[in-house]
Amino acid sequence: MTDLPLCLGTEVARARGRGAPIVALESTIITHGMPWPQNLETARQVEDEIRAAGAVPATVAVMGGRLNVGLEAAALESLARATDVMKLSRADLAACLVSGRTGATTVAATMIAAHLAGIAVFATGGIGGVHRGAEQSFDISADLGELARTPVTVVAAGAKAILDLPKTLEVLETLGVPVIAVGQDEFPAFWSRRSGLRAPLRMDSAAQIAAAHLMRARLGLGGGQLVANPVPAEAEIPPERIQPLVGQALREAADQGIAAKAVTPFLLARLHALTGGETLAANIALVRNNARLAAAIAREIRRQG
Repeated sequence: MTDLPLCLGTEVARARGRGAPIVALESTIITHGMPWPQNLETARQVEDEIRAAGAVPATVAVMGGRLNVGLEAAALESLARATDVMKLSRADLAACLVSGRTGATTVAATMIAAHLAGIAVFATGGIGGVHRGAEQSFDISADLGELARTPVTVVAAGAKAILDLPKTLEVLETLGVPVIAVGQDEFPAFWSRRSGLRAPLRMDSAAQIAAAHLMRARLGLGGGQLVANPVPAEAEIPPERIQPLVGQALREAADQGIAAKAVTPFLLARLHALTGGETLAANIALVRNNARLAAAIAREIRRQG
């Protein structure tokens, strides 16, 4: 497919050429998840964490009519400063490419780009899932369907805590997606290490997670696996503190008629304000932690594969 508008960054192209481990990174956390300049600082820190852990980072975004896998330094800063950026999932990725607009990739779109580029592992903050009240709104993230169809291992701190976590786990089970908690039996809840929900699977090492990724391929099983990596203990916001604030932010969103793709950015901004910046600090810590684990898994996949 010579006409595929896939553009590998210089560092990523070199890494792929020598068979080095690569970790994909999404870009909505830069454009929709954090304010300037923390978004650029965090993006650079996360990339550096991956390099320090022995892998190569590949931040994904649509810019200039191309699906970029690995952004050069100037492009990363341009994206962090940009306004009117599309939030891209499977449904609108192609439309953004042909329109020439700038787009930041969600978990689903980043998985698609990673697979096209031959990248097996992707680090993010938290996946999307089943929104609270989905029995009326039917608001379920495309991330769940993508995990069921695209063979990429996704390292996250669970699903975002603003979601309906029990229903999210039920949908993932129905779709046949392995959900692996790292080092604990409980499913983590993004800013909190605890959710009160038992994780379907537990693994304690990057080597074991990598072996599971490779075994799924040997078995011909489609789709990826979700690796739920708890936020570092020192950065955690306990559930008994954050959940009442999540409820308040959800009520405010409903009162203001905020829906669809606008919900998550609104809730994250409100929780940042309500916690005096604690959610942002926790978010940065968990993303960096996930990047380190993702790099270790990518190295193990290369070693074992």
